[in-house]
Amino acid sequence: MLEILYQDDDIVAVNKPANLAVHRSKFVGPDDAFLIDLLREQVEGKLHLAHRLDRATSGVLLVARSPEAAGQLGEQFMGRSVRKRYLAVVRGWPDPETGTIDYPLPGSRDTGPRRDATTDYKQLGTTEVDIALGRYDKQRYAFAVAEPRTGRFRQIRKHFAHIHHPIVGDSQHGRGDHNRLFKQYFSSHRLLLHAARLEFEHPADGRLMAVEAGLDETWLKLLERFNWSSAYAEQVEAWKASS
Repeated sequence: MLEILYQDDDIVAVNKPANLAVHRSKFVGPDDAFLIDLLREQVEGKLHLAHRLDRATSGVLLVARSPEAAGQLGEQFMGRSVRKRYLAVVRGWPDPETGTIDYPLPGSRDTGPRRDATTDYKQLGTTEVDIALGRYDKQRYAFAVAEPRTGRFRQIRKHFAHIHHPIVGDSQHGRGDHNRLFKQYFSSHRLLLHAARLEFEHPADGRLMAVEAGLDETWLKLLERFNWSSAYAEQVEAWKASS
């Protein structure tokens, strides 16, 4: 059963699990399970995807219950008025701790034209683990929040890789040795990128909506192990206070 975060006559918001494809596409196999099909088993009526998340990414996914609502939400996403907050674990400690990554990106094809892409980020916590890897006896990781201003294909993943702090668990843009380290020592078998909060205007009456998605067991165990739980709680409270 999918976790439904919010629903009314116009929209449904769900907490998408990691490694679940949202819908059929050229990037997934024909026999995969799809979130939109699973949601149709739980929610009556027609459903229309309002936006997308990568298969590997978890978190808030917004679904419209009519073409009109889907169109209105689509305009908000295209107009960049929707605020999206993501949580990530990255290799190394970003310097500066708070910054903006401004680096044009192509679409789903790397050979396509590059378009402007901007992501704000803030480091929430750091850790250093006594595990040798390569030429280093210890490994550094950071817990960060990212807010993309644009919505390019795999933008956050590509942007953190661009500044040499790839997201842990990213098999396309990350570091395989660090991904294996997290699997072996921390039982983390997923991309550590989570769509934690989505702010938008309700398509029917325009009221401001803020939907948050909680973390899965893998995330919660890592937060506790690296002493990041309080930083996460403080960030959630800060989001609520600002809305």
